[in-house]
Amino acid sequence: MTVPTALSAPVRPAGTLASPARPGSEGARRRPVAEQVLLYGFVVGPFLALLVGIGLAVAGHGISLLDAVLAVVFYAVSGLGVTVGYHRLLTHGSFKARRPLRVALAIGGSMSVEGDVVQWVADHRRHHQFSDRDGDPHSPWRFGTSPRAVLKGLWWAHTGWLFDREQSSKARYAPDLLADKDIAVVHRLFPLWVTVSVLAPPLIAFAVTGGSWLAAGSALLWASAVRILLLHHVTWSINSICHAVGEQRFQTRDRSTNVWPLSVLSFGESWHNWHHADPTSARHGVDKFQFDSSARLIALFEWLGWVSDVRWPRKERLAAKRA
Repeated sequence: MTVPTALSAPVRPAGTLASPARPGSEGARRRPVAEQVLLYGFVVGPFLALLVGIGLAVAGHGISLLDAVLAVVFYAVSGLGVTVGYHRLLTHGSFKARRPLRVALAIGGSMSVEGDVVQWVADHRRHHQFSDRDGDPHSPWRFGTSPRAVLKGLWWAHTGWLFDREQSSKARYAPDLLADKDIAVVHRLFPLWVTVSVLAPPLIAFAVTGGSWLAAGSALLWASAVRILLLHHVTWSINSICHAVGEQRFQTRDRSTNVWPLSVLSFGESWHNWHHADPTSARHGVDKFQFDSSARLIALFEWLGWVSDVRWPRKERLAAKRA
C-alpha cells in the first residue's frame, strides 16, 4: 500500500485544536447525556462481548453453526442496509427505489446500530462537503501530518469522533429525509430497529433449538454483539484506513484510497477512491477484480424492476478522472 499525498486544501497544523465555530457546525445539535451513555454502551459492550467469546472459545465453547449462520445473515442484512440504503441511496441518490424497498433498506441500515438514518446521512454529507479539511467530522488528518498527529487522527477518525457530543445538523444536511414521511417514521423508530437487531438472533436460536436458553445466549453473544462489533469496525475503517493508506487511481480533492483487504467485509465500500471522485456513482469498485457486492445487489434490484435511474459509472467519466 502507498500513503496518499497531495491535498487541494491544507490540513490543520499538528497540535492545534478545532475552532469552536468549525465549518459545517452551524445548527449542530448537542447529544443528550442519556444518548451519550447509550452510545458508550454500544461501542464498548460488543468489545467486552468479544473478550467473553474468546474466553469461552478457549474453554471449548466456541461459536456454533447456528450462531455462524445467524451472524452472517444479520451482518449481510444490516451491512447492505448501510451500504446500499443509508449510503448509496439516501445519502448520494445513486438510484431511485420503490417505496417498500426504500423503507426496507432504511430499516436494514438502522439494524447496523450505527445511528439513526437521518443523523447518519447528515454526518456523511458533511464529510463529503469538507472531506479531509477543517469541518470534516472524521478525517484522520484532523490534527496534522506528523507521525504522532496521524496516529491521533486515525483514532479520532475510527472511533473518537463518535463521542463528540456535537452532531451535524439534520436540518442543514438532510432536510429531504426529514420531509420524507416514510424515512421520518423509520428515523423515529430507531430504538425498535436496534432492539430487533439485538434480540432477533437469540429469539430465533431459542425457537430453532426448541427452547434452549444456552443456544439463545450463544446467539446473543456471537450473532448479535460480536456481529455488531465487526460491522462497526469495518464501517469505521472506511473513515480511518481508507483516508490514510492505500491506492489512489482517481483524482480527488482529498486523501481517499482503495484498501482491497476490506472490500468483501465492507460490501465494496473500501473501493473508496472512486467513490470520492464521483460520489453519486452506484458502483465503487470500477476496475478489474474490484468486487463490489453492493453494486451487484443494486444491479439485481434494477433487473427486478425495483429500482430505476441507476447512476452507473461511464467510461468517459472514468477516463477523465484517472490519476
